[in-house]
Amino acid sequence: MKLGIVVPVYNRERYVGSALRSVLRQRDAADLDIIVIDDGSTDGTADVIRAFIGDGAPIRLFSQPNAGVTKARNAGLRQLSDDTEFVSFLDSDDISPAGRFAADLTYFKADPVLELTYSYMRMVDLVDEEALEPAEGCDERVFRGIHLSAGIYARGLVDRIGPFDEELAQSEDTDFLFRVFEQHARHVFPDTIALYYRQHPDSLMANRAEVRREFLRACHKSIVRRRRDPSLGSFQDLIKVDERGLGRGR
Repeated sequence: MKLGIVVPVYNRERYVGSALRSVLRQRDAADLDIIVIDDGSTDGTADVIRAFIGDGAPIRLFSQPNAGVTKARNAGLRQLSDDTEFVSFLDSDDISPAGRFAADLTYFKADPVLELTYSYMRMVDLVDEEALEPAEGCDERVFRGIHLSAGIYARGLVDRIGPFDEELAQSEDTDFLFRVFEQHARHVFPDTIALYYRQHPDSLMANRAEVRREFLRACHKSIVRRRRDPSLGSFQDLIKVDERGLGRGR
């Protein structure tokens, strides 16, 4: 199984090494192709990534002038190799738990027509940088939220959904996931923890008004698509796509 992992990065010299190590420790799960898009970083981010490449890690680094995360993710999708069977994503300051890929890829082995696994995320404020696990005593919350890294996507599904909507400066990931479920992708909801979502001062949204506006735009786009094509289902169906519900904890 060849798994392409798209990692957009911008000025994450402090965190990107841990993110990459968390993926590389899972090399026994699949043939990994880690596609890093450096979106115009001005710190030492690229040097950290090149050091991994120099050590033989299965990482391909592409650099572009700063254009924002939406275009960076699309750039990563364009670099998928022809033999890539599955696709996932990781933000450059988050951590992929040990064993996650092996656990979720098992579902695809058992069901050849499966298109998506969508697992839990664990939000934490402290990470043990050596173990790449949540630090003892950290604040945490486990839930199934809206996050690209929670999913592993069959390549055919990614091709069918198409690129991220570059009209959206934020919530392009929300729009992408809305489109996935609008297409009634064959999916399962494993109890796996798909990522440790790291909360830190640099990750705080600087413009909450823009974040809120873009999220509402993504919701509106989904509603419009569903009104035009009733076969996509109602927006309420999307919110209740899992009987446990996206956004609920466990």
